[in-house]
Amino acid sequence: MTAFTTRDIPDLTGQRAIVTGANSGTGFETAKALAAHGADVIMATRSHDRAMDAIADIRAQQPDATLRFEALDLASQASVQAFAERMLAEGRPVDILINNAGVMALPRREETEDGFERQLATNYLGHFALTARLMPLLRNGGARVVQLSSIAHRQGQIRLDDLNYTEGYKAWPVYAQSKLAMLMFALELDRRSRAHDWGLTSVAAHPGIARTGLIANGPLTGSRIGRSLHRWIVRPLIEPLVTHSQAAGAVPILMAATSAEVTGGAYLGPTGRREIKGPPGPAVPSDQALDADVAARLWDQSTALTGVSWPGD
Repeated sequence: MTAFTTRDIPDLTGQRAIVTGANSGTGFETAKALAAHGADVIMATRSHDRAMDAIADIRAQQPDATLRFEALDLASQASVQAFAERMLAEGRPVDILINNAGVMALPRREETEDGFERQLATNYLGHFALTARLMPLLRNGGARVVQLSSIAHRQGQIRLDDLNYTEGYKAWPVYAQSKLAMLMFALELDRRSRAHDWGLTSVAAHPGIARTGLIANGPLTGSRIGRSLHRWIVRPLIEPLVTHSQAAGAVPILMAATSAEVTGGAYLGPTGRREIKGPPGPAVPSDQALDADVAARLWDQSTALTGVSWPGD
C-alpha cells in the first residue's frame, strides 16, 4: 500500500457522499476534502447554524464546492429514520457514507429519548440504524462505507448483557465500548456483504489523537476550571507536541473512503508510534475486535434495539 495524501483522492465528480458530524473536527476536514475533489457532499449534522457556518468556510476557499445541510441527530432514532426517508425519497445512490459523528467520555450517564445511553446511541446505534436504512441506496451505488473507530477501542469490552451500561457507568469504558462496536460493525458488515452479495466496501478508520473539540465537549463538560486549563495550557502548549491537527486526523478517513488500494474489512489509521499520529496506513485491531461470534451477537442485538432490518432478513 503506497503512501496516501489528500492529493491522491481521485476525481469524485458526480458522486454523492454523506458525512455525519461534518460541521467540525475531522468530519469538517473530511467533507472539505471530498468537496474539493468534486463530490456532492451531504453534511449530516444536528445544528443548522453550525453546518451553514462550516459550508461558508469551505466555500470561501472552494467557491464551486457542492455541499448541503441535512438535519441528523444520531442520538434520536426518529431523526435517523427521517433523514434516511428523505434520502430514499430522492432516490439517488450514495457512493460514500462516512459515519463520523460522535461524543466522547461524557462525565455523567445520559439517556436518550429512545432509552439508550447517549454515547452508545450517538457513536454506534445511530450509525448502525442509519446504514441499515440507507442500504437500498448504498447497494445501488456499490458504496464505500466507513465507520469511525478510535485507538480507545483497545480498552473496550462489549457488554452484551448490558450494552447501555444501566449499572456501573464509567465515562471512558463506555466510550471505548462504543468505538469497539464501530470497528466490529465495520468488519461484520464486510463479512455479511460478502456472504449476501450486497456489493459494499465496508471499512473502518481512526484519526489517532487529533486536535478537535471532543475533549472540551466531552470529559470536560461542566468543568469550568478543566475547560480553562485545556484552552490556555494543554491545547496551545502540550497538544501540538503529542497530537496532530484535525486535518491530519482526517487523512486516514479519506484514504478509507477513496483509495482504490483499500479493500473490504480494512482498518486504517496513523502509522506513527501507538497510532497516535503519522502518515495513514493499516491500523491494528484488538483481539476482541476480531471476535466474529461476539460481532454477530452484537449485530443481532443492535438490530433488535433499533428495529431496523437488513436485506435478506
